[in-house]
Formats: sequence, structure tokens, C-alpha cells
Amino acid sequence: MYLPIPSQPDCATAWREAVRRVDAARGRNAYNVVIDVADPVADATVAHPGIAMVDAFLTERAKPVDTVANTIFPASLYRRHKAPAFFEVFEKQVLPKVRRGERWSGYYFERMIAYPVAVGQPPNQLWDIIERMRNEEVRALNKFELSLFDPVRDVDNSPYGGQCLSFLSFKIIPDPTRTLVLTAQYRNHFYIEKLLGNLIGLGRLMHFVGRETGLKVGSLTVLSTHAKIDQPGRARRGEIDALLAQFDQATAPREP
Repeated sequence: MYLPIPSQPDCATAWREAVRRVDAARGRNAYNVVIDVADPVADATVAHPGIAMVDAFLTERAKPVDTVANTIFPASLYRRHKAPAFFEVFEKQVLPKVRRGERWSGYYFERMIAYPVAVGQPPNQLWDIIERMRNEEVRALNKFELSLFDPVRDVDNSPYGGQCLSFLSFKIIPDPTRTLVLTAQYRNHFYIEKLLGNLIGLGRLMHFVGRETGLKVGSLTVLSTHAKIDQPGRARRGEIDALLAQFDQATAPREP
């Protein structure tokens, strides 16, 4: 059982098409939804009229698009402090403010750079991947894996709470330009509240890795093992329909 979404050029159109397909599924739920974004960096800001619509909707009911994206990659922190310095800034200045407890801060970026371990120093999985990509002696171009699910801390009886992004797999396509691609697996995915911010955050993560390694940023593929058309902030169904109509109107091609 799977639901393939036709490949889309950017995050905004990928969000809209994925929402369209899952919204038409039975119970507005679907399993193993596969989304492909050809350029996850293009027009991925609130300057995009469609993203601005979603951002305004979510700001009133849940979390803005950028707030969701920042849980995956804090782009502004990186711009200010550069790598690897911004890792320490995140751990010492940002994490204490957002940490909810020992189990989960709500930031996937935390587990990318300080994955919890029983003994020893938490590994910085992300920087290790970048250093191996930079190393010309590393020949395995399909072995850059990053785990986010923690079987010790994340197994409980909550159907939706806790981490939803489980795993990231980077690959280098050995074409003349050496292209970076990413596959992300989600355990559970709210398509109204989280999907757009997730796509944008993953695109920013890819941009960071590409910039630090000199690789060209390629496509992003997301597997939502369970996808749901949610109603954030107890939004009524009519409000969801109105948002989608406004998105379509804002992004419709203009007649010459």
C-alpha cells in the first residue's frame, strides 16, 4: 500500500499536491505517501504567496512555517555563527530555552548533532557526515545515514506525540556535478500543520550540507508512513477548505 505523489518542482507545490491526494483518501488518511521535490531550496520562504497563506493560517492556530522548519535546521543561527561554531551556540544558548525534558526538546536538530547515548559523548551525526563527504578517501557514496528515532526514549503509548521524523538518508550521485539527494522517513505526518515547514526545513538542511561540502543540492524525497489531513488549533473543515482555495488562487498562473 502506497500513494505516490507526482514529482513537484518546489516545496510549495509539493505540499499542495500531497495535501490534495491525501485529502481525497478514505478518512483523509494515507499510508506510505511518497513525495518528491525537485528543488527543495527554490522559493522556500514566506515571500512565496502560497507559503505566506499557509504561514498566516498556522500562526493563528499553531506554529508558523519557519518555526516548524527551524526544528530541523536553524538557518538563521547558521548564517550568524557559521559551522561548526553554531553547533555549540545551539546547545548552550538555544537548547536550554526549548528543552521540554530529557526525552525530547522538539528539535530534530538536537538529535542530529547530539544523539542521546547511554555512555560517552553524544555523537554529532550531521558533522560526521559532512566530514566524511569532504574526505576524498571515502568511496561509499550511499552510506550517510542519520537516525532520529530513539528506541529508549520514544516508545510510549502516545499515538502522535514525540518524534515524527525517524530517519534521514543522504546520497551523493556520482555524476560530473556530484549531486546531493536526501530521503526522509516520517513515522507520522500532519500535512496541514507540519508538512510544509518540514519540507522547507529539510531543504535548508540540504543547502547547509551542500554548502559545507561543495556538493550540488538535488532532489528531496519524503516517505510519510502515515499521513493525515489534520485540523490544527481545532480549525473547522471549512477553514481548511478556505485555506486551500486561497492557496490555489494566490499561486494560479497570471494571464498575460
